[in-house]
Amino acid sequence: MSKIKPFRAYRPRPEFAARVASLPYDVVSSEEARALAAGNPFSFLHVGKPEIDLDPGVSLYDDRVYAKGVENLKRFLAEGVLAPEGRPCLYVYRQKMGDHAQDGLVCLCSVKEYEGGLIKRHEFTRKDKEDDRTRHVTEQNANAEPVFLAYRAVREIDAVVERVKSCDPLYDVVTEDTIGHTVWAVADEEEVANLQRLFGRVPALYVADGHHRTAAAVRTGQALRQRSKTRTGEEPFEYFMAVLFPHDQLQIMDYNRVVKDLNGLTRNGFLEKVAERFRVKVSADPRPGGPRHFGMYLHGKWCRLEAREGTFPADDPVKGLDVSILQDNLLAPILGIADPRTDKRIDFVGGIRGTKELEKRVDGGWAVAFSLHPTSLEQLMAVADSGRVMPPKSTWFEPKLRSGLLVRLIEE
Repeated sequence: MSKIKPFRAYRPRPEFAARVASLPYDVVSSEEARALAAGNPFSFLHVGKPEIDLDPGVSLYDDRVYAKGVENLKRFLAEGVLAPEGRPCLYVYRQKMGDHAQDGLVCLCSVKEYEGGLIKRHEFTRKDKEDDRTRHVTEQNANAEPVFLAYRAVREIDAVVERVKSCDPLYDVVTEDTIGHTVWAVADEEEVANLQRLFGRVPALYVADGHHRTAAAVRTGQALRQRSKTRTGEEPFEYFMAVLFPHDQLQIMDYNRVVKDLNGLTRNGFLEKVAERFRVKVSADPRPGGPRHFGMYLHGKWCRLEAREGTFPADDPVKGLDVSILQDNLLAPILGIADPRTDKRIDFVGGIRGTKELEKRVDGGWAVAFSLHPTSLEQLMAVADSGRVMPPKSTWFEPKLRSGLLVRLIEE
């Protein structure tokens, strides 16, 4: 079962919504966040990335950063930038990017279901990032940014969402990146109960985007549980805010790689080693063209790589992923990148930036770049169902959720 609950959101007045809505903390650098929030005291980046209001030399993990986040959230509440909903609700959140649209349900999800493996992950988290986000959640006493979860689509849930969308929305804004964000409240008690019943039949939820946010919310709940004098299992800290999307509406983009050097090899020596494991041919198209094919940009030219038979186990849900094939057959054995999570010689470029960004990086001094075919939702769920994890940087979801449109204070 998947237990969901309504909650009393704090949300901007409609006239503030477009100015409040911001990209999540983990998709922009501090410098980018400063530029995006410049001249806009209502941007939620002041809460999610509060270092932008301090000297650029201040460490991200400085006590002053966390204190500033608390101060800014309290300011948003005190000044009425964020105001409380009159009653607990569920919400439908629709995003539209070009021709692609996806409808999610904003709700509270269970810490215990995460602990019990009913909310499944597909990536490891980094302790430093997890510690950082946990401190933000704990000190702000808020789920300020929602977790992005997926579930296998259920037609009855789709039908309820369509009914909700026939009503007037709370917000209907287009952000500066031309992505539309529309939010409806589900306040009717019968409709809320109906959605709870339907999700009660959903066997599992999957962390799609936001593993560190999920871990931080769970760790905060666990810490508050340990300090609590009562244990009903329904305390506010036993839940965290999330947006649940049906899997067949989601869009995963490619997550590409760029490497600083050829690990001491000459260009010809590198290509000879690559050809042992991949069929290599010159191609004007930077896109891979399909699974188990890769684009490679080297010395101003694109090539197409095709993994040779026998170089990977096709029936293994992890080792058969394109990101694993590239890692196990080229990045590790040829370029010497044994741990892409920590190696400073590799960087990752989300597909939203396009292959021109790969060309720019290599033309600017990096040695080689690789474009990958996107991982599918079915592959993600198969890995999570197996209890295993994907290699780092396997998925890039677009569009990104906007922060600040719905905020949840934990102790309410």
